Amino acid sequence: MAATSALYSPYGAFELKSRYQRNFLFGTLITASFVIAVVAVSWIVSALPEDEVIGGHVVTTVKTVADLGPPPSIAKKPPQVKVDAPQAAAPKVGIPKPVADDEVLDEDVVLATRDELADIVAPDIASSAQSDIVIDIDDDEYLPSATEFVPVEIYPEMIYMHHPAYPRFAQNAGLGGTVWVQCLVGKDGSVLKAQLAKSCGTPSLDDAAVQGAYENKFKPGIQNGRPVACWVTYKFEWIIENQ
Repeated sequence: MAATSALYSPYGAFELKSRYQRNFLFGTLITASFVIAVVAVSWIVSALPEDEVIGGHVVTTVKTVADLGPPPSIAKKPPQVKVDAPQAAAPKVGIPKPVADDEVLDEDVVLATRDELADIVAPDIASSAQSDIVIDIDDDEYLPSATEFVPVEIYPEMIYMHHPAYPRFAQNAGLGGTVWVQCLVGKDGSVLKAQLAKSCGTPSLDDAAVQGAYENKFKPGIQNGRPVACWVTYKFEWIIENQ
C-alpha cells in the first residue's frame, strides 16, 4: 500500500485542507475587487461637475458653508440717473505752427531787463525821494500788557523803594498787612504803570502802596544785551511801629 500523502493524512480535517488553497484564492480576489470598486466610485464622484442637470433643473452641489456665499440683498438700489457728459468747447486757437525766427519778434517791442522787472514787482519805496507814498511809523515805545509774555534774560532789580506815608485811619485803627504790587518797569528803570496784584484787606493801604510804586527805581530788564520794558511784582509790608 502506497504511503498516505501529508495533505490527505487521516489526522485532522483533511477535507478542509484539500480546499484551503482554493478558498484563500477566492477570498483574495473578492477583497481586491471590493477595494478596486470603492476607489473607482470615489474617483468617478470627484470627477463629476458640481452643477448637474437633472430633470431639466440645474442642481448645485454644496460642499461647505463657505460655498453658499453672501445672502442676496433686500435693500432697493436707487435708480441709475443718466448724466450727460459736459460738452467742452473746442479751443479757438489752433495748433501752433513753426515759423522763422525773424518773424517772431517785432522791431518795436522792448524787452525789460531783470533789474527793471525787479523794480516793477517790488519797488524800492525807501529810496524814492519824490514818492507820494507816506509811511507813518509811531515813535512811541511799545508797552506790553500785564498778561503778555516778554522774554527777559535778566529781570529788573529794585534799587530804591519808596515808603509812602501811613494812612492815618489805618494807623489809628492798628491795621497793617502785606500788599502785592505789579508794576511796569520801562527801559530807563522808572515805573510806567502800577496796579494791585493782591490786597491786604484794607483799601486805603492798597491805594497808598500802588501810588508809592511810581516813586520806586529799578535796574531795567535785559534781553539780548538791550534794556526792555517788562512787568514785575513785589510786596510792600505795612508795619505799625510800637509807640
